[in-house]
Amino acid sequence: MENRTAVVEFILVGFPSNRQLQPLLFVVLLLTYVLTVAGNILIIIVTLVDHRLQTPMYFFLRNFSILEIGFTSAVVPKALDILASNQTISLPACFTQSFLYFMLGTTESFLLAAMSFDRYVAIRNPLRYTTIMNSQVRTLLVLGSWIAGFLLIIGPAIMVFHMPFCGPNVIDHFFCDNSPLLKLACADTKLLESLSFVIAVFSLLGCFTVTVVSYISIVITVMQMPSAARRQKAFSTCSSHLVVVSMSYGSCIFMYARATKDSEVDVSKGVSVLNTMVSPLLNPFIYTLRNKQVQVALRDIFSKGEVFSKEPKK
Repeated sequence: MENRTAVVEFILVGFPSNRQLQPLLFVVLLLTYVLTVAGNILIIIVTLVDHRLQTPMYFFLRNFSILEIGFTSAVVPKALDILASNQTISLPACFTQSFLYFMLGTTESFLLAAMSFDRYVAIRNPLRYTTIMNSQVRTLLVLGSWIAGFLLIIGPAIMVFHMPFCGPNVIDHFFCDNSPLLKLACADTKLLESLSFVIAVFSLLGCFTVTVVSYISIVITVMQMPSAARRQKAFSTCSSHLVVVSMSYGSCIFMYARATKDSEVDVSKGVSVLNTMVSPLLNPFIYTLRNKQVQVALRDIFSKGEVFSKEPKK
């Protein structure tokens, strides 16, 4: 039999750019990451400390921000390391990164569906909204999202972990994505690829269907409102979430629906950048710029900070 050496580490190719541009790309990526983490931490803080934001909607938004920090942190630090000329990653680190990326991404899909249901209840039953979406219900929805994401991904992750890697160890990506990783396995991966596809269809399209049905019902309800002011207010409460849903589901569905051809690797990287870096960066700004309650809460926090920072006159 042919002698084969077991792979102990992988080499991540990274971004297809000129070496002279890598320092600039490193700075841009680092700034993007810092702004993403800072923006989502700010949302977490403001929804915790401001009593006006102690509603189910902002409870989901707070948990979504926590997910966004974890999701982008699973990928971006290593991408920065690659730009700093450290392209190697150990097998355990690669498997862990792949598991966290897909687990957090799947959890995010379920949480977005839960947020759509929250908006549905708020528009359809405004008088009973706080009663229906009580603390127990919204906690169960968030925990259910985390549990569903974990249970759906842990099986394929264990299968990948037990696969033999004994040939090439170069991954043409900036993180341990499943598709290029499985190409390096020294075993038949058809069963795992089929299982991953079924899970992707179930989680993404299932959650997307819940979201679409919720918003169809919301639109029908809003259009039946007699007052134009009420219709505008109802649409404004859903617009931010709808933009985030469009970006998240759109990029994810494209990544899973594309054909796995070598010519599409650069396209896959571009969509991954949108999904892991651009969307988490824009989400805090989308929610704060279009939400008057969050804007008022932020102004109050910063104004109080300015007052406390001033030294009393002697």
